[in-house]
Amino acid sequence: MVKKLLTLIILLLTVAQAGALNRDIILATTTSTQDTGLLDDLIPLFEKQTGYRVKTIAVGTGQALAMGERGEADVLLVHSPAAEEKFMAKGCGLSRRLVMHNDFVIVGPGKDPAGIKGLTAAEAIKKISSEKTLFVSRGDDSGTHKLEKSLWEKVGIKPAGDWYIETGQGMAETLRIAEQKRGYTITDRGTYLSQRKLIKLQILVEKDKPLINQYSVIVINPDVFPNINPEGARVLADFFLSKDTQLRIKNFGVDKYGEALFTPDGLNR
Repeated sequence: MVKKLLTLIILLLTVAQAGALNRDIILATTTSTQDTGLLDDLIPLFEKQTGYRVKTIAVGTGQALAMGERGEADVLLVHSPAAEEKFMAKGCGLSRRLVMHNDFVIVGPGKDPAGIKGLTAAEAIKKISSEKTLFVSRGDDSGTHKLEKSLWEKVGIKPAGDWYIETGQGMAETLRIAEQKRGYTITDRGTYLSQRKLIKLQILVEKDKPLINQYSVIVINPDVFPNINPEGARVLADFFLSKDTQLRIKNFGVDKYGEALFTPDGLNR
């Protein structure tokens, strides 16, 4: 009897310990979701509602996907559709769902020395290159950097020279460097709005189809990476797509910036 009781106690302790360990979730995401303050708004609410603890690692999308490929994160919130599709084709992701979108914009000094205002994105970067006016790139394989590289490829230009610099930094820091150096850069609209009081850069190119900025949540595949927390990842992914969270995303930034920083994509499902 005592032996059976001890066995039961050990079993319960083991289950409890496993349950405690599984309360931690690693979220690898982009700097834009962090810089805008969106995750500061959403994650504490998620933790309060579910009891999970989320460790957020904000890096470029390329780095976040690389973490996923190594099984170093449970769930990703990223914004580079082409790279995400390759990630899923490798079998690294269990599921991928659209969460929200905003758009990219090209910003620069109000005087617009290259004369790009009102052009398409491709026309604008071609003009910046031909005029050799300063362009500040993130250069970090982020979703923003991937978008920028696709534009250069579209116009057949390999940017190089004193007029083109790479920061290797996140979006907010890159905006500040572009401000200091009076250069042009590409940014997601949300981060630009969140930094608008700190910089004088103006939106010069916007609302061009290639500039749509789509965010997806990806749950890492536990069959490939058995050490991840698939249940916690699924709960967090479902939270991002829940009606209450989608409404919260829809209204995020309106009170502080006068307009929403993101448009939710899960409300009509």
